[in-house]
Amino acid sequence: MKNSHSLLSGVAVAMCLLFGSSAMAQTMSDSDFSASKTRVKADYKAGKKACDSQSGNAKDICQAEAKGKEVVALAELDNSHKPTIKTQHKVSVAKAEAAYDLAKQKCDDQSGNPKDVCVKEAKAALTAAKADADVQQKTSEAAEKTTDAKAKTNSEVKEVRADAAADKRAADLKVAEEKCDALASTAKNNCLKEAQAAFGKR
Repeated sequence: MKNSHSLLSGVAVAMCLLFGSSAMAQTMSDSDFSASKTRVKADYKAGKKACDSQSGNAKDICQAEAKGKEVVALAELDNSHKPTIKTQHKVSVAKAEAAYDLAKQKCDDQSGNPKDVCVKEAKAALTAAKADADVQQKTSEAAEKTTDAKAKTNSEVKEVRADAAADKRAADLKVAEEKCDALASTAKNNCLKEAQAAFGKR
C-alpha cells in the first residue's frame, strides 16, 4: 500500500510544478487586471492552436494543459486583483481541478487495470488537494475572528480537518482496491483486506 502514497505524492508534486503558485500578495489595479486578463486569454488561444499540430490523445493532453493554465491564471488574477480568503481558495481549487483534468487525460494512454488505477490516483490527488484547500480556508477564517468567535471557529476547523482526513482515506482506499483488481483469488482477497485495514473507516 506504500506505493499508493508515493504515487500520489508524485502527482501532487507534478501539480505544483505544472501550475505553480504565482498569486500576488498585493492588489492589482483595474487596468493591470484587464490587460492581464486579455493576455491570459490570448495565451490560451495560442496554446490551443499549437495543439493542432498534434493528433489523438497527445492533442487532447495538449488542450487540457492549455485550458488548465488559463483557468488557473484567471483564478490567480482574480485573487491578485481583489484578494480574499475565498479567492485564494478558488485558486487552490482551480489548480487541483486543472491538474486532475490533465492527469485524467494522460491516463487515456493506458488501458485495462493500469488505466483504472491511474484515474483513481488522479481522483485521489484531486480529493486531497481540495480537502487541504478547505482546511486552509477555514484556518485562515479562524485567524481573522475576534476572541469571542474563535472558540466556535476552532471547533469548525477541527471538524473540517476530520472530514478532510476521512475524504483522503476514502480516496486512497479506492486506489488500493483498484490495484487489487489486477490480482486473482486469494491474493486479491488478501490485498483487499490489507487495503481496508490501511485506509478503512476509523
